[in-house]
Amino acid sequence: MKATTTVQLGQQLHLTPQLLQSIRLLQLDAQQLQLEVSRVLEQNPMLELDEDAAPATADGDALDPAGEAALDKASLEAAAFDELPESSMWDVAGASWSGEGEDRMARIAEPGSSDPCVRVLQRLALELDPKSLEIAGFWLEHCDDAGYLDDAHDALLLRAVARFDLAAAKVEAVRQRLLHGEPAGLAARDLGECLQAQLAALPSPCAGRPLAARILDTCLAELAAHDHAAIARKLQVEPADVDEAVRLVLSLQPRPAEAEANPAEAGTYLIPDVVVWKGDGQWRVALNPATAPKLNINAGYERALAQAGDGEGAGRLRELLQEARWLTRGLSMRYDTLLRTARVIVERQAAFLERGEEAMAPLTLKEVADAIGMHESTVSRITSGKYIQTPRGTLELKQFFAVRLEGAAVSGAAVKAMVRRLIESEPAARPLADDAIAALLARQGVNIARRTVAKYREQLSIAPARERRRGAAAHTPALARAG
Repeated sequence: MKATTTVQLGQQLHLTPQLLQSIRLLQLDAQQLQLEVSRVLEQNPMLELDEDAAPATADGDALDPAGEAALDKASLEAAAFDELPESSMWDVAGASWSGEGEDRMARIAEPGSSDPCVRVLQRLALELDPKSLEIAGFWLEHCDDAGYLDDAHDALLLRAVARFDLAAAKVEAVRQRLLHGEPAGLAARDLGECLQAQLAALPSPCAGRPLAARILDTCLAELAAHDHAAIARKLQVEPADVDEAVRLVLSLQPRPAEAEANPAEAGTYLIPDVVVWKGDGQWRVALNPATAPKLNINAGYERALAQAGDGEGAGRLRELLQEARWLTRGLSMRYDTLLRTARVIVERQAAFLERGEEAMAPLTLKEVADAIGMHESTVSRITSGKYIQTPRGTLELKQFFAVRLEGAAVSGAAVKAMVRRLIESEPAARPLADDAIAALLARQGVNIARRTVAKYREQLSIAPARERRRGAAAHTPALARAG
C-alpha cells in the first residue's frame, strides 16, 4: 500500500468559550439573565454584585466607568461573532463544527421567543418525555396562526402514526394534552372544539357552563347569527339563561395562539429590559437596573491571588478569575448593544410613541444594524425576548419592526391600524365595505387593493360589512371563525 500526501482546502467555524458565552448572554431574556447571574455568583467567589451601579442611559454618560475598559475589549471581539449566522442556520452543521461529535449549540440557551408554538413546547418540555414532545411539535407544526389544525384531523393523525410508528391513541392523547393545556383550545379541529376545551378549563363552579356547552354542541349556527330566541326555542330554556350562557361563550378566546403570542394580554408578568420616557422635549432611553445587574471582580481576592504566585490551589483560582473577566466583558457587551439598539429604534419610531399605531414607520433589522454598525443577526438576537417600557405600554422590541407596504411610504402595521379606526368609526347602520375602506385610504395617500384591506380586516378578527350590519360588531371577533 503506497502512502500519498494530499492537500485539501476547507472552512470551519471555531467558537471559543468566550464567543459562546457572549452569544449566550446576548440572547438571554431578563429572567434568564437573573438566573444566570445568581448561578455564577454562587459558583465563582471572584465575582460580587455591585448594587450601587447607575443604569446606563442613551447618552452614555452614566455607563459604569469600571466597565468601559471591559467594553472596549468586548467591542474588539464583536466582529468575531457578529457575522455568525443565526442559530437556526447553525443547526444544519450541528456536530460537525468541533470535529468531535459535539453540538456546540447545545451550550447556547434558546432566546426568548414570541412564537406561541415555541413557548408552548418550552413549557411541555418539563412534563413530557422526548417522544411525546416530538409528537406535540408535530401537532403545533400543523396549526395555523389562530391555533387550529390546518388540515383534516384524520389525515394528520394518519401521517403522525406513520411518522412516529405509534398507535393512534398515543398520538391523539398528545393532541388532547395540547387541547386542554395552556392555552386551552390549541390544536383544535374547529371553533366548537376550541371553545369546549376552554369551557372545561374554567374554574368550578361556573354559572352557565352546562348550557354554554350545549349551545356549542347543537346551536353554533344560531350563535353565529346572534339569534338568541332560536337558541332558547331549540334547547327549550329561558331566554335569560341563554343570554348568560352566550356572555360566557363570548368571554372565551377563539384564537388561542394569538393569546399565547402576546404574553402581556395573556396576563403574564413582564419585566422591561429598557425604559423610554420623554424629558426636556426629547425621548430618553435607559436600561432597567432590575434587569441589568452589574458584576465586579472582588478586588481583595484578586490582590491575594496576585501575591500568592503559583502556590497550591492558585491554578483553579486563576481559572475562576479568567471566567469572571469573560463574564463581566460579555455583560458589558450585552448592555451596550441593547442600549444602542433601543436608542435607534426609539429614534426611528418616535412618531409611533407620539401618535400611536397609525404612525408606525417601516423599519427593518438591516436598517438598525447599519445604524449601530453590527450585523442583522446580532440585532435579531438582542431584540428577541426583550421588552421596552413606553408611554404606550410595555412592548417587545420585535414589535417595532414593520414591513414597508409595497408601493407606499407607510408600514403595514400603520395601515392595519387605519383600517381598524375606519371600521370603529363607521355608522352602525351603514358599515364600510372593503372597497370603500380602500377608497378612503387612497384619499389619505395610501393606495392599497381591496384584497389587502380584507387581509388586514381578517387579521384583526373583524367580520365583513354584511355581518357588521346586523349590529353584531362587538361580538364578531369571537364568532368570526364560526361565520
